[in-house]
Amino acid sequence: MELLITLVAIIVILAGLSLRVVKEYDRGVIFFLGKVTGVRGPGLIILIPILERMTKVTLRTITMNIPSQKIITKDNVSIDIAAVAYFHIVDPTKSVVAIENVYDAVNQISQTTVRNVVGQFQLDQLLSQTSDINTQIKEVIDTHTEPWGVEVTAVEIKDITLPDNMQRAMAKEAEAERERRAKIVAAEGEFQAAVKLGEAADIMALHPVALQLRTLQTMAEISVEKNSTIIFPAQFMTTVQEAMKMMGADAHK
Repeated sequence: MELLITLVAIIVILAGLSLRVVKEYDRGVIFFLGKVTGVRGPGLIILIPILERMTKVTLRTITMNIPSQKIITKDNVSIDIAAVAYFHIVDPTKSVVAIENVYDAVNQISQTTVRNVVGQFQLDQLLSQTSDINTQIKEVIDTHTEPWGVEVTAVEIKDITLPDNMQRAMAKEAEAERERRAKIVAAEGEFQAAVKLGEAADIMALHPVALQLRTLQTMAEISVEKNSTIIFPAQFMTTVQEAMKMMGADAHK
């Protein structure tokens, strides 16, 4: 009876050592006496006790923060830049065999690549061409991580910290640019108004009465706002009478 109990206990222990459950997003790299024999999972897998060992690897996309670090741009501006990288394992065997710690390795190569790539650009390019720089960083990192069975999905620069004096200089530059645009718009408005006034003057030169009518209209507009007494020269009144006669003659035609 004791022998039977011992056998059952041994069987239970061996079953516990040999049965493994691998989740849908994981894979198990199997080693038989230290040699890789393949990848198993997901689901329930059976290992040969003592002889086989399994290392789990996740296939999910991993979000990795690239710590903020000081970088000198091509135009000698010192900035602090932080980024984030997204990657996932495509070859579980390589990620276990080819590199000791794949996650730490990706983190280190990402930091180095960000420094090297960003240092090739000027500050203005860094601020205006962020998308292109992200793509270039991603491609360089992906080249290094491919032998490790890792594929980099994307790299995004998420924070750029400028020195205080540079921020003030950029604010002054932006203010000067806005003032320049405002002056250009005002000058264009004056030019267009001058053109229209010139055209109006040409028309009035062909029709002298039009000038008198315009004067009367202006006086009428002034008198609406405030009670005013307007004295007209006699010669002006004669011109007005002639204008009225001309308008009446045109109405009878």
